[in-house]
Amino acid sequence: MTDYQIAMEGITSAIRNPEELIKTFKRNQYPDGFQKFYMSMVPTLDAIERLYVSVGEPDTMLENMAQSFADQAKQLYDQTPRRSREVFFINESLAVAGYVFPAILQYKGESSKALIEHIQKKWKSVFPKSNIKYATYEEIEKGFHRKWCYITTAACQVRGMDDDCEELNLLRTYRDTYMACQEGGDSLIRDYYDIAPSIVKHINMRPDSEQIYDRLWDSYIAPCIKAIREGRMEDCLNLYSEMVLDTRDRYFHLYPHVKSSGT
Repeated sequence: MTDYQIAMEGITSAIRNPEELIKTFKRNQYPDGFQKFYMSMVPTLDAIERLYVSVGEPDTMLENMAQSFADQAKQLYDQTPRRSREVFFINESLAVAGYVFPAILQYKGESSKALIEHIQKKWKSVFPKSNIKYATYEEIEKGFHRKWCYITTAACQVRGMDDDCEELNLLRTYRDTYMACQEGGDSLIRDYYDIAPSIVKHINMRPDSEQIYDRLWDSYIAPCIKAIREGRMEDCLNLYSEMVLDTRDRYFHLYPHVKSSGT
């Protein structure tokens, strides 16, 4: 096979089965899962790099590869039953943001940054509502040690659930692949992380703290998890925003200067 054939075959098959790929997108499995994916991508990235430094129009070559990558993702999306498309798209986006982009960055080739920029642009052209971002492996791995949400984590702990449980991993995935890509999503996440520790501290000081966490679980967290599993991503975002307002107004009253984060 020529370098071009190796490159095109490798890039278009990178997320051919996103559900299988993201099975390792968990705190204890991501390092090994990413390393395995990265090594599988090295021959593709080698071929792309050789082409990039040798062809006459390297940007056109990368643009064509990025278009094929996005077209393959769109084809898989279109082949998915309508009721499952939102969940499948979250998996596709996570596969790109959690594996493909950091693998390209890990390679550190002359073509790496340009390839990501072309993929971002073509991805946006076939999925106009998306805003997929890139990060290094190190940045993503550190994100696993950041709580999904202090309140949600506290509510799970009260219920005897582990920090690496399926529910929290699902919410982390939602945070990084859907919420963060929505308009105002980054601001909502960042601002809420600023106030959430104090909210949890105030709740924990109350004698009815377990009842409060139970109410938050029943009113917001469990319905949010259900919405994600059913592909109702916007419903989950609305529930999360409501929980931000609810807990801020009820348990952050000692800090009246804190404003809503765009919700």
